Amino acid sequence: MADKPDDNAADPMGAVDTPTPRRKPKPEVTTIGGRELKPSTLMMGHGFDPSLSEGSLKPPIFLTSTFAFESASAGKRHFEGITGKREGGAEGLVYSRFNGPNQEILEDRLAIWDGAEDALCFSSGMTAIAVLILAACNSGDVIVHSGPLYAASEGFVAKVMAKYGVTYIAFPAGASREKLDEVMREAKAKAEEQGGEVPLIYLESPGNPTNALVDIEAVKEARDAHFDPERCPIAIDNTFLGPLWQRPLDQGADLVVYSLTKYVGGHSDLVAGSVSGRKKWIDAIRALRNTMGGIADPNTAWMLLRSLETVELRMQRAGENAAKVCAMLKKHPKVKGLGYLGMIEDERQQDIYNRHCLGAGSTFSVFIKGGEAECFRFLDALKVAKLAVSLGGTETLASHPASMTHLSVAEGRRAELGISDNLVRISIGIEDADDLIADFEQALDEV
Repeated sequence: MADKPDDNAADPMGAVDTPTPRRKPKPEVTTIGGRELKPSTLMMGHGFDPSLSEGSLKPPIFLTSTFAFESASAGKRHFEGITGKREGGAEGLVYSRFNGPNQEILEDRLAIWDGAEDALCFSSGMTAIAVLILAACNSGDVIVHSGPLYAASEGFVAKVMAKYGVTYIAFPAGASREKLDEVMREAKAKAEEQGGEVPLIYLESPGNPTNALVDIEAVKEARDAHFDPERCPIAIDNTFLGPLWQRPLDQGADLVVYSLTKYVGGHSDLVAGSVSGRKKWIDAIRALRNTMGGIADPNTAWMLLRSLETVELRMQRAGENAAKVCAMLKKHPKVKGLGYLGMIEDERQQDIYNRHCLGAGSTFSVFIKGGEAECFRFLDALKVAKLAVSLGGTETLASHPASMTHLSVAEGRRAELGISDNLVRISIGIEDADDLIADFEQALDEV
């Protein structure tokens, strides 16, 4: 990566050309009689004007690669605004690598759930994460991140970014303020030695697959004590609990990342990702997305708009199911323990949960007595739950992280993170809870 240009010294994410601005939004009804409308209500129409689409109640799918200008002078004016030759910027649609109606409506609605200033959609969760990290970092920089991370996220930081002279320092999810201060000092010293900065603190909470929680408030306090908040944003992967059960921007995060494939999409029929947060950071990420591509396609964005209308209902049902299933699993003689946020045994983790979380979620880990062989017998015996990676869909899924999603993580690192051979990750769906309990009971009989 190139060194930071002098004229961008005040903004570590400002080393990319001016992004294509969003179209100017029309006034939205977000309150009635002083009452703030809930996200679940706004999902039914926010960001979409039927009069612009032949009166269609729902947004059509805009399958086009480019958008027509009303006149040559309008085209010139648009690009003058983009390039900075005219003050005031530019609004509107020009090319589908930059934006499109379906994507912009989706981004408006995603921002609502997190209470964010702006949001961006991507072709996958990993595309969102990769573009965010690339937008933040320059050669010599040091990323501070929590652990565990999703294996692909950890691999991108440790292997891909290393090719560009970017290193990292990790800390355990439940780290205390004292430990965080120690890590921040270490990262700052390492960055100075490498001729870089600490441009990003990247969190995942709950961590995949252990459900370990990060104290976002403590991370913010440590960040503020050691770095300039305007140069070092805190980003967090909120896929396991968002957007219903955790709002990290309220606890001090600057950016929230999602694999929209999971709960937001929720039907295991699409792949997408997003980043939401403060406009200052979103604009910088948008600029790199405009250059690299990676925006969600119109059909996927349209499907996500459909899914957002029911995300609260689906997550509530799945959460209720998970509580009932875990109540059975906790008492089962062949279960050694549970990594379920509704049954936390660690005092520190419970304190973080009480301050940060609005619900226990429906994805958890179950530790089966034995090891890989016993887990495999359990997984192979399931009849309702499906043996598959991913989570947050309408159906219940089960997988074995140590031999599947996290196999690429070094064995020693897996042990350090608590990803043991007897861990099975479960994502509970919206089936009948008693049917799921019966399925897990008969599968455990085979262990």
